[in-house]
Amino acid sequence: MDWAALTTWLDAPHAELARQVIQRGTAAIFAVAFLSTLLQFPALLGERGLLPAPRYITAGGLDGQPSLFRWHYSDRMLRILCLVSIAIAFALVAGLPQLGPPWLPMLAFLTLWIVYLSILPIGQVFYGFGWELLLCEAGFLVAFLGSNATAPPTLALLLIVWLVFRLEFGAGMIKIRGGREWRDLTALMYHHETQPMPGPLSRWAHLAPAWWHRTEVVVNHVAQLVAPWLLLVGVLGAIVTDAVAGPSGADGASLGFAAIATGAAAVMILTQGWLVLTGNFAWLNWITIVLAFAAVDDRAVGWLLPGLPLDDAYAPTPAWWSILVAVVFVAYLWLSIPSVRNLASRRQLMNASFNRLRLANAYGAFGTVTKRRDEIVIEGTMADAPADDEWVEYGFKGKPGDVRRVPGWFAPYHLRLDWLMWFLALGSHGPWFRMLLLRLLEADRPTLRLLADDPFDGRRPRWVRARVYRYRFATRAEHRETGQIWMREDRGLLVAPMRGRTSSAG
Repeated sequence: MDWAALTTWLDAPHAELARQVIQRGTAAIFAVAFLSTLLQFPALLGERGLLPAPRYITAGGLDGQPSLFRWHYSDRMLRILCLVSIAIAFALVAGLPQLGPPWLPMLAFLTLWIVYLSILPIGQVFYGFGWELLLCEAGFLVAFLGSNATAPPTLALLLIVWLVFRLEFGAGMIKIRGGREWRDLTALMYHHETQPMPGPLSRWAHLAPAWWHRTEVVVNHVAQLVAPWLLLVGVLGAIVTDAVAGPSGADGASLGFAAIATGAAAVMILTQGWLVLTGNFAWLNWITIVLAFAAVDDRAVGWLLPGLPLDDAYAPTPAWWSILVAVVFVAYLWLSIPSVRNLASRRQLMNASFNRLRLANAYGAFGTVTKRRDEIVIEGTMADAPADDEWVEYGFKGKPGDVRRVPGWFAPYHLRLDWLMWFLALGSHGPWFRMLLLRLLEADRPTLRLLADDPFDGRRPRWVRARVYRYRFATRAEHRETGQIWMREDRGLLVAPMRGRTSSAG
């Protein structure tokens, strides 16, 4: 087989839309992730953070971990790396590195991957989410999509499709193996109300009739258990039939497989869009939508939108570039062996990494759905001997608090403290929470900037405490009568009143 014939296997000239969406979309999410780190990391994990990264590093937390911070950490160094990374991400969103040779966008994405990979371990519990692993893995794979000059590499796209398969099918299997509510189709009767951070449409979705919630679960199972296989079969079928057809052009079978893959991707994109509308899961849903475009074929899109300009004229792909992508492909298949075993295991791990590079990971979410919603409410007072009516609440940016406040949309931005407060209410206690209360007693400005409302306007309260409340969405009748979005019931103290040193200005 000569090189020209081989490129029919190695090049994917009908995937330009996919490449543009994936490269620019992934870069945009990196920009959001680094912005989240820039604005929140110092207060949460910095030199005076709730879980200081320098202390973690000194204790050996980075032993054996790849990180730029193994030799030195400072808040200044972290901020510089975040700002540089945001600039690189914006350049990729604008498509500037993609105008050069294939190695240029590769270098840009690998830089983002290395910096974020360095942050993850020192992020400790505040960075222990599945979408952190997903962003790392996506950044590495997207690095090998090349530049505009040459055709998108088939093998790089296939690795991204494999990532989407593991992401969606893994999540589907976690649910089937998890709580009974996913098998009896009742999970969505609770999820919209009890999810970590509801959005403005979550109450509306929760109040939908039972038949609608059962339909939601059925559609979710189709999107996560059936569509991933159609995605994989469609993409592989299109690759094989395109290669058989050769340079003369695709045959009907090839177009049919392309339509199957594009249709499966559309199902995933639409269901992820519904999750975007009804919740706040950081960039999980957003990056899944972006990556699902790896299976979207220009020919199928052109059939639906005939006026869409899709140019597939490319310069010859350099041999060195095709060889590099092929080597990465083979190495990635080897790295994927543990994740394949995990998918087949009855003790399936959720959001787990099997190597230090955070590649070929296991994914999944909400194997069980919480039936009731408890919230931790932090209160403070300026009184020396406070009565019950002299305590006032601190307001968080995303998590429920004020019963009249409509939940906001924050995703793809990640409010890390708000998410940890949800896990705290489930019983996941950690030293960071006591440190948070101490910082509030000090009126620590970086900590207060993580909140939406400081009732003491920068002054130090004399006391703080934490209470547990049971929250539920107000019914339509209750909302008309009270104007409240939430109804809540006091469940008692979580942390007894803690006294500060003084109430003078902080």
